[in-house]
Amino acid sequence: MQTQTLFRRDRNVNRTALGRVEKALVRDGVRLNCCAQITAIRREGEEKVLTLEGETEGELRVDAILVGVGRAPNVEGLDLEAAVVEYDRAGVSVDERLQTSQPRIYAAGDICFPYKFTHTADSMARIVIQNALFHGRAKTSALTIPWSTYTDPEIAHVGLYEHEAEKQGIPVDTFAVELATVDRAILDGEDEGFVKVHVKEGTDTILGATIVAKHAGDMISEITLAIVSRKGLGTIAKTIHPYPTQAEAIKKIADAYSRTRLTPFVKSLFMKWLAWTR
Repeated sequence: MQTQTLFRRDRNVNRTALGRVEKALVRDGVRLNCCAQITAIRREGEEKVLTLEGETEGELRVDAILVGVGRAPNVEGLDLEAAVVEYDRAGVSVDERLQTSQPRIYAAGDICFPYKFTHTADSMARIVIQNALFHGRAKTSALTIPWSTYTDPEIAHVGLYEHEAEKQGIPVDTFAVELATVDRAILDGEDEGFVKVHVKEGTDTILGATIVAKHAGDMISEITLAIVSRKGLGTIAKTIHPYPTQAEAIKKIADAYSRTRLTPFVKSLFMKWLAWTR
């Protein structure tokens, strides 16, 4: 059987980004059943037969079933009760300095943090070293955490989504560039995707970004660095990017912001000044 089927249940995702990945999966021969409820499974010979209800109904015959059941904290054998370290089904309880309920005991990584990424665990280990060994005051709330989903194309994100910024009462301007306008992406045959950046309205302050691209996980680091160093799109616009590279998409975003500064009033002043200086 050649057909591959993925069941997607999470509705809380960036639908524009996910739509691009779904399109690529369908193009690669993957059949998607969104929001179907699996009510029964039985075996017929070498096949597994799933009974579906919901947006997709009927039976689906497959060779194998892969189910993502999540993960559980590995606290067995640590004797946390004896140390009076609080934990629950989600993991060990810590404050933003990664102290447990026992101030001299710290935790880091998947065991205590909702963002379960290797790169996040590494950053948290650095916080523990600062705080536990050198009396530091580093906090997890100060972390700017990018993430990437390694589909094809990849989805990468950092910072706030537009709806999250609006929920916090922060008005935003959004700039987007399609990979289909980037020469290197076209040459590589990897022009499916986009770069989208949200800034605080009327400024170049970057609030968040989403990238869908073949190498989105690599490209998101430039935006993450800008956020951490408090540099805006204006600074990126001044930064020379090698040509041709797919990172030119980020430069195009910055240039799009720069063009917004040329308002009709500013343009009229320029025209008058140029006419006067000729």
